[in-house]
Amino acid sequence: MNHASHPLTAGLSGLLPDLRDVYEDLHAHPELSFQEKRTAQIVAGKLRDQGWDVTEGVGATGVVGVLRSGEGPTVLLRADMDGLPVKEETGLPYASTVTALDDQGETVPVMHACGHDVHVTCLLGATALLAADRESWRGTVVAVFQPAEEVGGAPSMIEDGFLERFPRADVCLGQHVAPIPVGFAGTRHGTVMVASDNLHVRLFGTGGHGSAPETTVDPVVMAAAIVMRLQTVVSREVGATQMAVVTVGALRAGTKENIIPDTADLKINIRSATPAMREKLLTAVKRIIRAEAEASAAPREPEITELPSFPVTVNDPGATDKVLAAMAQVLGPERAFTLPHALPGSEDFGTFGSALGVPSVFWHFGGLDPASFEGFRLEDLIDQGVPADIPGNHSPRFAPLAEPALDTGVRLLLSAAAEWLGHPGT
Repeated sequence: MNHASHPLTAGLSGLLPDLRDVYEDLHAHPELSFQEKRTAQIVAGKLRDQGWDVTEGVGATGVVGVLRSGEGPTVLLRADMDGLPVKEETGLPYASTVTALDDQGETVPVMHACGHDVHVTCLLGATALLAADRESWRGTVVAVFQPAEEVGGAPSMIEDGFLERFPRADVCLGQHVAPIPVGFAGTRHGTVMVASDNLHVRLFGTGGHGSAPETTVDPVVMAAAIVMRLQTVVSREVGATQMAVVTVGALRAGTKENIIPDTADLKINIRSATPAMREKLLTAVKRIIRAEAEASAAPREPEITELPSFPVTVNDPGATDKVLAAMAQVLGPERAFTLPHALPGSEDFGTFGSALGVPSVFWHFGGLDPASFEGFRLEDLIDQGVPADIPGNHSPRFAPLAEPALDTGVRLLLSAAAEWLGHPGT
């Protein structure tokens, strides 16, 4: 069966103008993690109009649609819905000007800086075409619109009875728009994205007047020493061929230039590709934090709080072969590539496959204007990564090219799903 000419995709060209409108609306109205009420309402309404059985409020703001077409395998398709606390700088006519209250009660700008608006729109396109032509496929599709991917929201859906409330999938499929040219897509067997652990560290000092630092224990200096020392974890404790990242993403202390504060707060991100490396990094980071606090004569030990973490995202080898074949049929074999190593980013998509005990596959597809990649060669991208001047995910200037990225994303979802779904006569 030639999935590139699957009957499901026949109506896509006529659907694209409506998908473009949905995408621009979602992009202009992003919502923070677990606040995706407007997005969820739009998704639920679209699914009901298409004829899906819809359940809202799964894992807080998640939406699940179920569509059956006779006997056959069950395929789970997932998209994430949340935006990020980023001020948009794309200059797009539909750029976000939204602000919202974050978990700390602070007003922050909000942007779809990671492309989740693309993911939602592509899955809505796929669900529309699946519902419009049930005669061309057999089985059950579970469409999962997940909240809060940026903070690890998938477990919230599992904990809300997902395994018992919805048909049990035979395979889980998901995709992510990437800062590479439209028309290319890649994935790999095994680990495709790494684990991410996050720590909130509070350092304790003894505050006082800025003119008399000798009467204090300065937590700002303590924090600075920790930040610098943490740079040696990867450079001096990890082998050159091993994948590891330690990043201090936030450092906050004090209120005024002439007051030494009592405390300082750090937020640390740790990424690893294996359980052994994960344990090694966590042990080293905690050791350094405690040792520097002791070296500074801190009046008490630091508080180290573990924040939500992300597991390693692992692609099932056999299922990945099927997805790579589908990619090649949609894009051409020269545009569907295998990643040489795991990406340093993290995802919680694998939570669904792990909880269900079934294969899962996650892939990345291009979303940027090819004109931005002068002299682009696929082999350079694979070997060297995305050029430094290209705005990537989480950048305030990340601006996917809606056309033809939406077209590509819908076709990839449908073609991958068709590798499992039955068709009349089978």
